[in-house]
Amino acid sequence: MAYRYLFGPVPSRRLGISLGIDLVPYKTCAFDCIYCECGRTTDLTCERREYVPTDRVIAELDDFLAKAPDLDYVTFAGSGEPTLHSGIGEIISFIKDRYPRYRVAVLTNSALLVDPEVRAALMPADLVVPSLDAVSEEVFLRINRPSPGITAGRVLEGLLDFVREYTGEVWLEVFIVPGINDTEEEIRLLKDAVAAINPDRVQVNTLDRPGTDIRVRPASRPALERIASMLGGNAEVIGAACTDRALPPESGDAGEAILATIRRRPCTGADLAALLGIRPAEVAKHLRALEARALIEQVREKRGIFYRAT
Repeated sequence: MAYRYLFGPVPSRRLGISLGIDLVPYKTCAFDCIYCECGRTTDLTCERREYVPTDRVIAELDDFLAKAPDLDYVTFAGSGEPTLHSGIGEIISFIKDRYPRYRVAVLTNSALLVDPEVRAALMPADLVVPSLDAVSEEVFLRINRPSPGITAGRVLEGLLDFVREYTGEVWLEVFIVPGINDTEEEIRLLKDAVAAINPDRVQVNTLDRPGTDIRVRPASRPALERIASMLGGNAEVIGAACTDRALPPESGDAGEAILATIRRRPCTGADLAALLGIRPAEVAKHLRALEARALIEQVREKRGIFYRAT
Protein backbone atom coordinates (compact mmCIF):
# COMPACT_ATOMS: atom_id res chain seq x y z
CA MET A 1 0.00 0.00 0.00
CA ALA A 2 1.21 3.51 -0.82
CA TYR A 3 0.91 5.74 2.24
CA ARG A 4 -0.52 9.22 1.82
CA TYR A 5 -1.20 10.17 5.43
CA LEU A 6 1.66 8.36 7.19
CA PHE A 7 5.30 9.41 7.13
CA GLY A 8 8.46 7.83 8.44
CA PRO A 9 9.23 6.14 10.72
CA VAL A 10 11.67 8.90 11.61
CA PRO A 11 14.08 9.42 14.52
CA SER A 12 12.62 12.20 16.67
CA ARG A 13 14.56 14.40 19.07
CA ARG A 14 11.96 13.70 21.74
CA LEU A 15 10.16 10.51 20.85
CA GLY A 16 12.76 8.10 19.49
CA ILE A 17 11.58 6.17 16.42
CA SER A 18 8.21 7.62 15.52
CA LEU A 19 5.63 6.86 12.84
CA GLY A 20 4.02 10.15 11.87
CA ILE A 21 0.38 10.77 10.98
CA ASP A 22 -0.55 13.93 9.05
CA LEU A 23 -4.28 14.68 9.35
CA VAL A 24 -4.56 18.08 7.66
CA PRO A 25 -3.45 19.57 4.34
CA TYR A 26 -0.07 21.28 4.26
CA LYS A 27 0.05 24.32 6.59
CA THR A 28 -3.55 24.17 7.76
CA CYS A 29 -3.23 25.52 11.27
CA ALA A 30 -4.75 27.75 13.96
CA PHE A 31 -1.41 29.55 14.33
CA ASP A 32 1.07 31.12 11.90
CA CYS A 33 4.14 30.91 14.15
CA ILE A 34 7.14 32.96 13.11
CA TYR A 35 9.47 30.05 13.85
CA CYS A 36 7.56 27.24 12.10
CA GLU A 37 9.92 25.02 10.13
CA CYS A 38 7.09 24.05 7.75
CA GLY A 39 6.70 27.61 6.42
CA ARG A 40 3.88 30.14 6.55
CA THR A 41 0.36 28.99 7.31
CA THR A 42 -1.69 29.07 4.12
CA ASP A 43 -5.02 28.15 5.76
CA LEU A 44 -5.28 29.96 9.09
CA THR A 45 -8.34 28.48 10.76
CA CYS A 46 -9.82 27.01 13.91
CA GLU A 47 -12.57 25.14 12.04
CA ARG A 48 -12.66 21.47 12.97
CA ARG A 49 -13.69 19.10 10.19
CA GLU A 50 -12.66 15.91 8.41
CA TYR A 51 -9.83 17.37 6.34
CA VAL A 52 -8.71 13.94 5.10
CA PRO A 53 -10.79 10.72 5.09
CA THR A 54 -10.74 9.10 8.53
CA ASP A 55 -11.31 5.63 7.08
CA ARG A 56 -8.32 6.00 4.74
CA VAL A 57 -6.05 7.01 7.61
CA ILE A 58 -7.24 4.01 9.62
CA ALA A 59 -6.70 1.70 6.63
CA GLU A 60 -3.12 2.92 6.21
CA LEU A 61 -2.42 2.48 9.92
CA ASP A 62 -3.90 -1.01 9.89
CA ASP A 63 -1.71 -1.98 6.93
CA PHE A 64 1.47 -0.53 8.46
CA LEU A 65 1.04 -1.64 12.07
CA ALA A 66 0.03 -5.17 11.08
CA LYS A 67 3.69 -5.66 10.06
CA ALA A 68 4.70 -5.15 13.73
CA PRO A 69 7.29 -2.41 13.10
CA ASP A 70 9.72 -1.43 15.86
CA LEU A 71 8.39 1.95 17.02
CA ASP A 72 8.63 4.06 20.14
CA TYR A 73 5.54 6.11 19.26
CA VAL A 74 2.81 6.60 16.72
CA THR A 75 2.66 10.37 16.56
CA PHE A 76 0.03 12.82 15.35
CA ALA A 77 2.10 15.69 13.99
CA GLY A 78 2.90 16.68 10.40
CA SER A 79 2.68 20.05 8.72
CA GLY A 80 -0.41 21.48 10.45
CA GLU A 81 -2.45 21.25 13.67
CA PRO A 82 -3.74 17.66 14.10
CA THR A 83 -6.56 18.53 16.51
CA LEU A 84 -8.27 20.43 13.68
CA HIS A 85 -9.28 17.02 12.28
CA SER A 86 -12.67 16.03 13.66
CA GLY A 87 -11.81 12.32 13.48
CA ILE A 88 -8.62 12.35 15.54
CA GLY A 89 -10.34 10.73 18.52
CA GLU A 90 -11.66 7.86 16.40
CA ILE A 91 -8.19 7.28 14.94
CA ILE A 92 -6.48 7.30 18.34
CA SER A 93 -9.07 4.86 19.67
CA PHE A 94 -8.51 2.54 16.69
CA ILE A 95 -4.77 2.37 17.41
CA LYS A 96 -5.23 1.74 21.12
CA ASP A 97 -7.95 -0.87 20.58
CA ARG A 98 -6.35 -2.79 17.68
CA TYR A 99 -2.65 -2.28 18.41
CA PRO A 100 -2.38 -1.58 22.16
CA ARG A 101 1.36 -2.31 22.21
CA TYR A 102 2.01 1.04 20.50
CA ARG A 103 2.19 4.27 22.45
CA VAL A 104 0.31 7.19 20.89
CA ALA A 105 1.60 10.76 21.09
CA VAL A 106 -0.12 13.95 19.98
CA LEU A 107 1.83 17.13 19.28
CA THR A 108 -0.44 20.17 19.52
CA ASN A 109 -0.08 23.94 19.61
CA SER A 110 -2.75 23.98 22.37
CA ALA A 111 -5.00 26.38 20.45
CA LEU A 112 -8.06 24.11 20.55
CA LEU A 113 -7.72 22.55 24.00
CA VAL A 114 -10.33 24.97 25.29
CA ASP A 115 -12.87 22.92 23.28
CA PRO A 116 -14.27 20.04 25.41
CA GLU A 117 -14.65 17.85 22.29
CA VAL A 118 -10.96 18.21 21.50
CA ARG A 119 -9.97 17.34 25.06
CA ALA A 120 -12.23 14.26 25.01
CA ALA A 121 -10.72 13.13 21.69
CA LEU A 122 -7.20 13.13 23.17
CA MET A 123 -8.02 11.17 26.33
CA PRO A 124 -6.97 7.71 24.97
CA ALA A 125 -3.51 8.99 23.93
CA ASP A 126 -0.50 7.96 26.03
CA LEU A 127 1.33 11.27 25.66
CA VAL A 128 0.31 14.79 24.71
CA VAL A 129 2.97 17.39 23.91
CA PRO A 130 1.28 20.82 23.99
CA SER A 131 3.05 24.10 23.32
CA LEU A 132 3.05 27.28 25.35
CA ASP A 133 5.35 29.96 23.96
CA ALA A 134 3.91 33.03 25.69
CA VAL A 135 1.52 34.08 28.42
CA SER A 136 1.25 37.82 27.76
CA GLU A 137 -1.08 38.72 24.89
CA GLU A 138 1.46 40.97 23.19
CA VAL A 139 4.17 38.32 23.00
CA PHE A 140 1.66 35.63 22.06
CA LEU A 141 0.48 37.68 19.09
CA ARG A 142 4.04 38.39 17.95
CA ILE A 143 5.16 34.76 18.05
CA ASN A 144 2.09 32.63 17.33
CA ARG A 145 0.02 34.98 15.10
CA PRO A 146 -3.22 33.08 15.83
CA SER A 147 -6.47 32.69 13.98
CA PRO A 148 -8.98 35.39 15.01
CA GLY A 149 -10.60 34.69 18.36
CA ILE A 150 -7.69 32.76 19.88
CA THR A 151 -6.00 34.52 22.78
CA ALA A 152 -3.17 33.68 25.14
CA GLY A 153 -5.67 33.57 27.98
CA ARG A 154 -7.86 31.02 26.18
CA VAL A 155 -4.83 28.86 25.36
CA LEU A 156 -3.78 28.76 29.02
CA GLU A 157 -7.38 28.10 30.09
CA GLY A 158 -7.56 25.14 27.71
CA LEU A 159 -4.27 23.75 28.96
CA LEU A 160 -5.39 23.94 32.57
CA ASP A 161 -8.72 22.28 31.77
CA PHE A 162 -6.93 19.55 29.83
CA VAL A 163 -4.44 18.58 32.55
CA ARG A 164 -7.26 18.39 35.10
CA GLU A 165 -9.03 15.77 32.96
CA TYR A 166 -6.17 13.85 31.32
CA THR A 167 -4.47 10.88 32.97
CA GLY A 168 -1.62 10.32 30.51
CA GLU A 169 1.75 12.04 30.32
CA VAL A 170 2.05 15.74 29.42
CA TRP A 171 5.33 17.18 28.12
CA LEU A 172 4.96 20.94 27.79
CA GLU A 173 7.07 22.54 25.05
CA VAL A 174 8.27 26.14 25.36
CA PHE A 175 9.85 27.48 22.18
CA ILE A 176 12.28 30.33 22.81
CA VAL A 177 12.58 33.15 20.28
CA PRO A 178 15.48 35.41 21.31
CA GLY A 179 14.48 39.03 21.83
CA ILE A 180 10.76 38.24 22.11
CA ASN A 181 9.84 35.69 24.80
CA ASP A 182 13.15 35.44 26.67
CA THR A 183 12.68 38.59 28.76
CA GLU A 184 12.67 38.33 32.55
CA GLU A 185 8.99 39.32 32.67
CA GLU A 186 7.83 36.75 30.09
CA ILE A 187 9.89 33.97 31.65
CA ARG A 188 8.33 34.85 35.03
CA LEU A 189 4.85 34.56 33.50
CA LEU A 190 5.79 31.27 31.85
CA LYS A 191 7.16 29.96 35.14
CA ASP A 192 3.85 30.73 36.88
CA ALA A 193 1.93 29.04 34.06
CA VAL A 194 4.18 25.96 34.20
CA ALA A 195 3.61 25.70 37.95
CA ALA A 196 -0.16 25.83 37.41
CA ILE A 197 -0.10 23.26 34.58
CA ASN A 198 2.33 20.97 36.44
CA PRO A 199 3.35 18.87 33.41
CA ASP A 200 5.45 15.72 33.67
CA ARG A 201 8.20 17.45 31.70
CA VAL A 202 8.94 20.93 30.39
CA GLN A 203 10.94 20.89 27.17
CA VAL A 204 12.73 24.10 26.23
CA ASN A 205 13.26 24.29 22.49
CA THR A 206 14.60 26.72 19.90
CA LEU A 207 15.11 26.97 16.15
CA ASP A 208 16.89 23.95 14.69
CA ARG A 209 16.25 24.57 10.99
CA PRO A 210 15.01 27.50 8.85
CA GLY A 211 11.82 29.06 10.22
CA THR A 212 9.06 31.09 8.59
CA ASP A 213 10.61 34.47 9.45
CA ILE A 214 14.25 34.64 8.38
CA ARG A 215 14.93 37.11 11.19
CA VAL A 216 14.29 34.45 13.83
CA ARG A 217 17.56 33.01 15.11
CA PRO A 218 18.19 30.13 17.54
CA ALA A 219 18.81 30.80 21.20
CA SER A 220 22.22 29.74 22.51
CA ARG A 221 22.61 26.60 24.58
CA PRO A 222 23.60 28.58 27.71
CA ALA A 223 20.53 30.80 27.29
CA LEU A 224 18.26 27.75 26.98
CA GLU A 225 19.80 26.16 30.05
CA ARG A 226 19.34 29.36 32.04
CA ILE A 227 15.67 29.55 31.03
CA ALA A 228 15.15 25.85 31.82
CA SER A 229 16.58 26.39 35.30
CA MET A 230 14.21 29.31 35.81
CA LEU A 231 11.16 27.31 34.72
CA GLY A 232 11.58 24.57 37.29
CA GLY A 233 13.18 21.28 38.21
CA ASN A 234 11.49 19.16 35.51
CA ALA A 235 12.52 21.50 32.67
CA GLU A 236 15.06 20.26 30.12
CA VAL A 237 16.67 21.51 26.94
CA ILE A 238 15.73 19.32 23.99
CA GLY A 239 18.76 17.49 22.59
CA ALA A 240 19.73 16.18 19.18
CA ALA A 241 17.72 13.63 17.25
CA CYS A 242 18.13 9.93 17.90
CA THR A 243 19.75 8.48 14.77
CA ASP A 244 20.93 5.01 15.70
CA ARG A 245 17.82 3.14 14.51
CA ALA A 246 16.97 4.99 11.29
CA LEU A 247 14.70 2.96 9.05
CA PRO A 248 14.76 2.78 5.23
CA PRO A 249 11.93 4.42 3.28
CA GLU A 250 8.98 2.26 2.34
CA SER A 251 9.27 3.43 -1.24
CA GLY A 252 12.06 2.05 -3.41
CA ASP A 253 12.59 5.50 -4.96
CA ALA A 254 15.09 7.26 -2.71
CA GLY A 255 14.75 10.54 -4.61
CA GLU A 256 11.01 10.66 -4.04
CA ALA A 257 11.46 9.77 -0.36
CA ILE A 258 13.98 12.61 0.02
CA LEU A 259 11.71 15.12 -1.71
CA ALA A 260 8.69 14.04 0.35
CA THR A 261 10.70 14.52 3.56
CA ILE A 262 11.95 17.97 2.55
CA ARG A 263 8.43 19.05 1.64
CA ARG A 264 7.44 18.44 5.26
CA ARG A 265 10.35 20.39 6.77
CA PRO A 266 13.83 21.62 5.79
CA CYS A 267 16.65 19.11 6.32
CA THR A 268 20.41 18.88 5.98
CA GLY A 269 21.99 16.08 4.00
CA ALA A 270 23.02 14.44 7.27
CA ASP A 271 19.44 14.71 8.56
CA LEU A 272 18.14 12.95 5.45
CA ALA A 273 20.72 10.17 5.64
CA ALA A 274 19.80 9.50 9.28
CA LEU A 275 16.05 9.84 8.77
CA LEU A 276 15.82 7.62 5.72
CA GLY A 277 18.69 5.18 6.23
CA ILE A 278 20.30 6.18 2.91
CA ARG A 279 24.07 6.49 2.41
CA PRO A 280 25.25 10.15 2.53
CA ALA A 281 26.80 9.91 -0.95
CA GLU A 282 23.49 8.73 -2.40
CA VAL A 283 21.62 11.49 -0.57
CA ALA A 284 24.00 14.07 -2.06
CA LYS A 285 23.44 12.67 -5.57
CA HIS A 286 19.66 12.93 -5.24
CA LEU A 287 19.88 16.43 -3.74
CA ARG A 288 21.89 17.62 -6.75
CA ALA A 289 19.29 16.14 -9.09
CA LEU A 290 16.41 17.76 -7.20
CA GLU A 291 18.20 21.12 -7.24
CA ALA A 292 18.76 20.81 -10.99
CA ARG A 293 15.01 20.29 -11.42
CA ALA A 294 14.39 23.41 -9.26
CA LEU A 295 12.36 21.36 -6.78
CA ILE A 296 14.50 22.30 -3.77
CA GLU A 297 16.87 25.09 -2.75
CA GLN A 298 19.67 25.58 -0.24
CA VAL A 299 19.51 27.72 2.89
CA ARG A 300 22.62 28.17 5.01
CA GLU A 301 22.01 28.11 8.76
CA LYS A 302 24.14 27.73 11.88
CA ARG A 303 23.84 23.93 11.81
CA GLY A 304 24.82 23.72 8.14
CA ILE A 305 23.17 23.80 4.70
CA PHE A 306 19.47 22.98 4.77
CA TYR A 307 17.40 21.97 1.77
CA ARG A 308 13.80 23.13 1.50
CA ALA A 309 11.11 22.73 -1.13
CA THR A 310 10.65 25.56 -3.61
